[in-house]
Amino acid sequence: MKVGIGKAAQIVGVHPETLRRWEKAGKIKVERTPTNRRQYDLATLYNFAPRPTQASKATLAYARVSSRDQKNDLETQVALLGSYCAANGWKYVILTDLGSGINYNKRGLQTLINRICRGDINRLVLVHKDRLLRFGSEIIFTICEIFNVEVVIINQGERPLSFEEELVQDVLEIITVFSTRLYGSRSHKNKKLVDTLKEAAEVL
Repeated sequence: MKVGIGKAAQIVGVHPETLRRWEKAGKIKVERTPTNRRQYDLATLYNFAPRPTQASKATLAYARVSSRDQKNDLETQVALLGSYCAANGWKYVILTDLGSGINYNKRGLQTLINRICRGDINRLVLVHKDRLLRFGSEIIFTICEIFNVEVVIINQGERPLSFEEELVQDVLEIITVFSTRLYGSRSHKNKKLVDTLKEAAEVL
C-alpha cells in the first residue's frame, strides 16, 4: 500500500521530517507521482518505525453500524466498550465506523489494521464479531494472531443468528451498498428501497 508523506508519518508514528531524513540517508526508497509528490510503501516503512514497548501498547476497541439511523446502537456499543475496558483497567482507544460490514475501506477499519501491523496495540475488543466485518473477520483475527494481539468479543455467548437470519442480514447489507452507489446515500429512492427491503426481511 502506497501513501503520501503525511499519511505515512501518521501511520508509522514519526514526523514527516524523519521520513525525509531516511530518504536522504538512502534507508528507504520513495516513489514520485507525475506531480512530483512522494509516495511511500508502508510495508517497507514498518521495518524502520520505532517499536513500542509492551507497557506502552494500548487496547483498541472497535464499534460499527451500517447506517445513520443506527446512531443509538453505535453509542450503546461505544459505552459498553468503554465501561468494559475501564473495568479491566486497560488503557484503551475506541475507533468507530459508519458503513457496511462488507466495505473494507472504512477509515476506522484501515486505522485498526495499520495499528495492528505497527505492533502498538496488544488487544482488540469488539461487542460482537460481526461489528468488525460481515465477511472476512477471520482474516483480521489471523493478522491479530500473527502480531500477538489478543481478541476479546464481549457478547460472544449470545444466541447466534440462524442461517436464515444471517442470510437476510447479508443480502440487506449488499443491496444497501449497491443502492447507495446507484442512487446516493441520502436520496429518497435509496431510502425507500432500503425501507422496503427491511420490511420484507421482518416478514421473513
